[in-house]
Amino acid sequence: MSEAPAAPRTVSADAPRAGGIDLLLRPPRPRAGWRLLPARVGAMCAVELQKLRHDRTELYTRAVQPALWLLIFGQTFTRIRAIPTGGIPYIDYMAPGIIAQSAMFIAIFYGIQIIWERDAGVLNKLLVTPTPRSALITGKAFAAGVKSVIQAVVVVIIAALLGVALTWNPLKLLAVAAIVVLGSAFFSCLSMTIAGIVLSRDRLMGIGQAITMPLFFGSNALYPVSVMPGWLQAVSKVNPLSYEVDALRGLLIGVHAHAALDFGVLLVAAALGIAAASSLLGRLAR
Repeated sequence: MSEAPAAPRTVSADAPRAGGIDLLLRPPRPRAGWRLLPARVGAMCAVELQKLRHDRTELYTRAVQPALWLLIFGQTFTRIRAIPTGGIPYIDYMAPGIIAQSAMFIAIFYGIQIIWERDAGVLNKLLVTPTPRSALITGKAFAAGVKSVIQAVVVVIIAALLGVALTWNPLKLLAVAAIVVLGSAFFSCLSMTIAGIVLSRDRLMGIGQAITMPLFFGSNALYPVSVMPGWLQAVSKVNPLSYEVDALRGLLIGVHAHAALDFGVLLVAAALGIAAASSLLGRLAR
């Protein structure tokens, strides 16, 4: 006698699927969707970071500019002592500002990528998934933050080779990574917000180039706020980059900083940036 055919195997609808994209596509369980939100943010972040495995040239080329700032600008102004730093060698004073600058330069053009995803049809596919738009934006923002941390590690190594007296306290270095992630999350969301308004890579490139240097020179990255003219001091006080630099300077070289205020401002700025970019994400897909 022939054996009865085996019953077909069934797979539970709740069985996990492999890969970050599958997690993004998985429908949320009733009344438990909020529990999956961190996992969806993590999956989106992992998808973004996977791109680094295929092309690392961006990380290498981005390291050139901060190296030049430290090698040329930093060492030159250390010799002439033209900027008051409270007795700290100028290259030590400037190193945290260059870390923040290099992180911002990575994040501020992040909106170009989301426009490319729209043109390639990827964004429309992501928007029809059950994943909230805020989770998509948060994942992209924190992926930009992780890329910036990698860039910050490169700058710290260059600074250490140049003799900058940085802290090597593990807890402080973790705090530095958190500050860099928050700052980069804000600037990447600013870029994605601008992308949702202008809807064009060329326009976004122009606006990005127009605002990066004012943000940089309108902060305390290169000189103390006290030496700025009054109007520039007002700009510095509303510039999130100033708070990022202030926190990094306090953590890395021990200069007095308002750590709680700096962290709070960056956290609020990142949250507002995520909200703004999320509200305009649907406009990109039209």
